[in-house]
Amino acid sequence: MSELLDDVLTLPDQLRWGLDLDPTGMGSANGMVLLGMGGSAMAATVASLAATSPVRIEVHRSYGLPAWALEAGASVLAVSYSGNTEEVLSGVDAAFAGGLDVSMVTSGGRLEEIANERGLPLVLVPGGMQPRAGVGYQASAVTRVLGASGAIADDRGELTEAADVVDTLLGDGNGPAVKQSAVIARDLLGKTAVIYGGFGVGETAAYRWKTQLNENAKAPAYWGVVPEMNHNELEGWHDSTGEGFAVVFLRDENDHPRIKSRLDLSEALIAETATNAGTVASNGTGVIARLSSLAVVGDIASLLVADQAGTDPTPVNTIEGFKESLGREDQ
Repeated sequence: MSELLDDVLTLPDQLRWGLDLDPTGMGSANGMVLLGMGGSAMAATVASLAATSPVRIEVHRSYGLPAWALEAGASVLAVSYSGNTEEVLSGVDAAFAGGLDVSMVTSGGRLEEIANERGLPLVLVPGGMQPRAGVGYQASAVTRVLGASGAIADDRGELTEAADVVDTLLGDGNGPAVKQSAVIARDLLGKTAVIYGGFGVGETAAYRWKTQLNENAKAPAYWGVVPEMNHNELEGWHDSTGEGFAVVFLRDENDHPRIKSRLDLSEALIAETATNAGTVASNGTGVIARLSSLAVVGDIASLLVADQAGTDPTPVNTIEGFKESLGREDQ
C-alpha cells in the first residue's frame, strides 16, 4: 500500500504542477472533445466540470469520435497517461481523418511519438506511476489547456485552491481526510460498496470512489447519482436486500436544495437495510477543490480496505490479462 499511498499524498503537488504550463493554442471555440479512458478520463472530467464558457466540451470514453465533433469542427485533446490507450488512439485517427486539430496530454508512448512526428501541441506529464495515481498531473494539465482556450475563467485559481484544500485535508499523512478514510474503510471491509453523490461534483467523485475500490481493493463496487437513482434504483433497497452492502454518501455544498433533501431521505431509507459507512462533505469553493476533497477520502479508503484484506493494491492483473486476450483476438 505504501507506494500508492505516497502517491496520494502528492496530490497537492500534482495539482500545482500545471500552474507554470503555457498551453496556448490548444482548444477551439467550435467545441472540444476530450478523449480518455479510466483515470485519464476522470482527469478530463474533473477539468471539464470547472468550465465556465458556453463552448461545448465532451469527455469521450470510447472509440472514434462523437458525430457532432466532426460536424462542428471541434478540437480534440487526447488524454492518456501511458500514451497507448487504444480507444484514445482510435479517436486521434478519426480526428486526423476528419481534419480536426489535435493536441495531447500524456507521459509518453504512442501519443508522444505522434505529437513529435506531426509537430502537434503536447503536454508531457511526469511518468512512472500507476495511471490512477497520476490523475492530479493530468487534471492539472487539462485544466490549464481549457483555461488557455478560454473555457475556464480562472484555471490557475481553481488548481491553487484545490491543492491548498487537499493539503489541509491530508496534513502530514494524519489529517482529517486520512482519519475519516480509516473509519469508513472499517465499515467497507467485507461488504460490497455503493457510493452515491448528487448530480455534478458528487456523482463524479462517487464514480472515482467506485473505480478506486475496483482497482485498489480488487472488489466490486457500484455508484449512483441523485436525483436519478430516486426514480429507479431506490426501489431496490427494501426489506433485507441491503445485507452485504455498505453505502457511502457524498455531499457537495453546492448541491441543489432539492438534491440535498433527496440525499437526506435516501440515506435514511437505505440505512434501514444496508450498512451506512458514512457521509463525506466537500470542502472549498471552486469545483476542482470540492471534487478533490471528496475524491481523496475515497482514494485513501480504498487503499485501507486493501490493506485490511491483505491485498496488494498495485497490480491490475485482471485488466492486463484482459488486454492480452483482447490483443490475441485482434491477431
